[in-house]
Amino acid sequence: MRVPAFDEVWGSAGPDASREGFEALAAWIADTPPHELNRRQQAAEAAFRQLGITFAVYGEDEAAERIIPFDIVPRIFAASEWRNLKAGLEQRVEAINAFLADVYGPRRILRDGVLPAELVLANPQFRPQVAGSRPPHDVYAHICGIDMVRTGPNDFFVLEDNARTPSGVSYMLENREAMIRLCPELFEMFPVEPVDDYTDLLLSTLRSVAPHGRGSEPVCVLLTPGHFNSAFYEHSFLADAMGIELVESADLEVDDDIVWMRTIDGRVRVDVIYRRLDDDYIDPLVFRPDSMLGVPGLMAAYLGGNVTLANAPGTGIADDKAIYSYMPEIVRYYTGAEAKLPNVETWRCREKQALTYTLENLDKLVVKLVDGSGGYGMLVGPTASKAEIERFREALVAEPHRYIAQPTLALSTVPTLTEKGVAPRHVDFRPFCLSGADGIRIVPGGLTRVALREGSLVVNSSQGGGTKDSLILADRPRRRGKTTVPEVAPLRSGAD
Repeated sequence: MRVPAFDEVWGSAGPDASREGFEALAAWIADTPPHELNRRQQAAEAAFRQLGITFAVYGEDEAAERIIPFDIVPRIFAASEWRNLKAGLEQRVEAINAFLADVYGPRRILRDGVLPAELVLANPQFRPQVAGSRPPHDVYAHICGIDMVRTGPNDFFVLEDNARTPSGVSYMLENREAMIRLCPELFEMFPVEPVDDYTDLLLSTLRSVAPHGRGSEPVCVLLTPGHFNSAFYEHSFLADAMGIELVESADLEVDDDIVWMRTIDGRVRVDVIYRRLDDDYIDPLVFRPDSMLGVPGLMAAYLGGNVTLANAPGTGIADDKAIYSYMPEIVRYYTGAEAKLPNVETWRCREKQALTYTLENLDKLVVKLVDGSGGYGMLVGPTASKAEIERFREALVAEPHRYIAQPTLALSTVPTLTEKGVAPRHVDFRPFCLSGADGIRIVPGGLTRVALREGSLVVNSSQGGGTKDSLILADRPRRRGKTTVPEVAPLRSGAD
C-alpha cells in the first residue's frame, strides 16, 4: 500500500485546506476559474510551439519532435527552504569537483579505501586519457544539475547528480517568461526571486575558467552535435542568450594544439568550449574513431592547456549512480562535514547482499541502470507488470554491477491543471549550479518536472512528464529583473 504523498500547497488535508504560508497560492488556485486557467495554459503552449521549444524522443518514428508540456500552476519554495537547499547544493558541488580532481590526480580517496578502486578505475565513464592532467583553474564540473525529490515538509533528498551535459535550464527560463506574461498577478502577490541572471552568470563562469593569459574577454563558443540532438533548442537558446557562437564540429579546427573557429572574416582563436556532447564523441582521435560530431585534435589542445572544455572530459564518473551511492562519504571526505542534503537509500546490486534483497523485493523497489538517464532502463516495481519485473530479474542476475535499487518514495505533489481540473501530481526539482574560478553560483530557481499521468512517479519528458515554473520567495519584497548577483561560495579544488 502506497504512503499518501505530501502536497506542497495543500499539505495532507487536500484542496479544502492549505499549508501555513501557502494560503495565498491556494486561494489563487481556488479562485481562478477553470476556463481561465485553461486559456492561459493554451496560450503558453501556443507560445512554446511558436518559439519551437521542443525535445526529441529517440526511438519513435512519429512525433519525434514534441512541445514539452507546461503547467500553468507554479511551484513555490519559501525563502527558508531555499536557503537550506542552496547551502546543501554548494557543499555537494564543491565535493563533486574535489572528487574529480582527486580521482584524476593523486587518488587519495581510493588509497584511503573510502570507495572501491575498481568502481572508479573500471567504470566506463572513467577517462584514463585525462588522468594526471588538470583543467584550467582546477574546475571540472562547471555546470551541474542536481536532481532532488521531496517527501515531507522538511525532507529533501538528492536523487542523482548530473555533471556531464545537464539540460533543461532553457525550460526554467522560458517557463518564467511565460508565467510573468500570463500570470502577472502572482508576481504582485509574491516576492519572487529572479532567474533571468542565469545566462549572464553562465557566460561569466565560462570566461572565468579560460586558460591563463587569454585576456579579460576570452572567446567562448557552444559546441552542439547538431539539430538532430534532443536538446538542440536549448543549445541554440543559450548561445543566443549569451551572445556567443553556436558551432558544430565543421566550424572548428585544431592547428598546433590551438583551437580555431572558421568565420567569413578568417580564423578566430577559441578559448572556452561549452560542449553539449558526451566524451565519446568530442575527438575521434582519442575516443570513438567513427564520431563525426567531434573535432580531431581537440583533446591535444585541451591537454596542452590551450582551451577549456566545460564540462571537463571525465566528469561522467560523477554521474554514475553507483558512485552516487557513496556521495555521503565523498562529501564527508572532502568537506569534513556531514552532507547537508542526504541521498535516497540505495542498494548497490554489485554487492551480493544488496542483489539478494533487490531480487526479493522487485515489486516494491525502483531499479536503475548506473549509467542510465531520461527515465530509460528503469523499473518502477509497484507499477510494473509481472512480465517487466521478470525481464528485470533476468537482467539483474546477468549483470548485477550495472544496476542500483532504491525504495519507491512517496514523492511530494503540487496542484496541477489536468483534464479533470486541478489535481495533485508528483514532482522533482533540478536546480543548476555553476562553478567557476571565482566560486559557486546558483540562481534562485530550477526546473520542476511533473508527472502528468495520475499516480505516475516518472517525471521525465521522454516518459510523458512536463514542467512547471519554480518560484523561490525572497525574505522581503524585491524588484524583478537583473538586480542582484547571487552570493558566491568559495570553491576549493580538494582537501589536503
